[in-house]
Amino acid sequence: MTRTVPLVVYVLAAGIFAMVTSEFAVAGLMPQLAEGLGTGIERIGYLVTIFAVAMAVGGPILTMALLRVPPKTALLVVIAVFLAGNVLAALAASYPVMVVARVVSGVASQAFFGIAVSMCARVVDERMRGRAVGVAMSGLMLGTLLGLPLATFVGGRLGWQAAFWTISALTVIAAILTVAYVRDPARPDAAAAPPASLRDELAVLRRPQFLLAIVSSTLIIGATFSAFSFFTPVLTRVTGFGEGTVPLLLLAYGAATLIGNAVVGRLADRRTVATLLTGTALNAVSLAGLALFTDVPAAAVAFMLGIGLTGVTMNPAMAVRVQRAGSTAPLVNSVHASFITLGVVLGSAIGSALIPGYGLRAPIVLGVVLAVLAILTILPALASRYLRTGDRDEAAEPALSPV
Repeated sequence: MTRTVPLVVYVLAAGIFAMVTSEFAVAGLMPQLAEGLGTGIERIGYLVTIFAVAMAVGGPILTMALLRVPPKTALLVVIAVFLAGNVLAALAASYPVMVVARVVSGVASQAFFGIAVSMCARVVDERMRGRAVGVAMSGLMLGTLLGLPLATFVGGRLGWQAAFWTISALTVIAAILTVAYVRDPARPDAAAAPPASLRDELAVLRRPQFLLAIVSSTLIIGATFSAFSFFTPVLTRVTGFGEGTVPLLLLAYGAATLIGNAVVGRLADRRTVATLLTGTALNAVSLAGLALFTDVPAAAVAFMLGIGLTGVTMNPAMAVRVQRAGSTAPLVNSVHASFITLGVVLGSAIGSALIPGYGLRAPIVLGVVLAVLAILTILPALASRYLRTGDRDEAAEPALSPV
């Protein structure tokens, strides 16, 4: 194991960047896709939901299918499936074909996340896992910050097909980097412990602390996306910003997520639970501030940036908690990623349902409620020294399953 973040983690970040760019591309290309596929905007919106559902349901299934395959080979298989999905999207001449393309891409994307986060944990010292996951997750932040604008720009200038061809090219680059620089991680205990079976991995998923951890992640991400999903209408219709200003504000939000992710990645290993509790509490305060002062431009921007600093940026600490409560196996990390995706779906869907009756502030208030519930599901982890800091008391703490 190494005490520095190895190059392979940055390669995994490049793959995640391509995946996230594809995930969000539809949101920036809705008018073009509606016209090109001969359908309405609302049906194009369903493509976002379809991708998310495919991630949540299909990702763990694909991961299980690759359970006995060496990690590097599994990554390349998943990248190939993802590439096929994006090529199919670029060639799609009808809405049903695009639906199939999004399902294929979504399944592969989630499987890649699970395998990549598992590999991050296995190529560094145990006390570097949070930092390594933070570096890999920078691909997610950059996908939001740069990937979405890139896909929107290319699609607006050259057509939506060109956007998916561009994502396909990014995927090929990720594949080349994977072939060149990724190696299967060594198993220091390979002689003593056999590879985990599917039954072993499924047993991990029933651990109470693991179940609490994935529920926490769902609520943390749900709280964030209940607000993030509606930033544009809130900032224009309630706060009063012009439409031309909103992209700059979202760019600032993306920059805040990059900063927050880097900070959390540094803290996640030694102060795992404290980081989760502090970050989620600050997120709840930021959400409450945005709900209360939505019509005050300066305050709204400040609280929006606060959400950026303390929302999705909890990913490294969430991943470390899940790996300690469960294991570093790909299936565990893929299931965790599915529950994160569930948080995105729940936050945006429930928020949408609240708007007609309660207005645009309602999803933000929902975010406060979800963040408070998240804190309640984090508190039980304080009872475990290992979950809090990574220091194991062999007499009191359960050993990790072989991974």
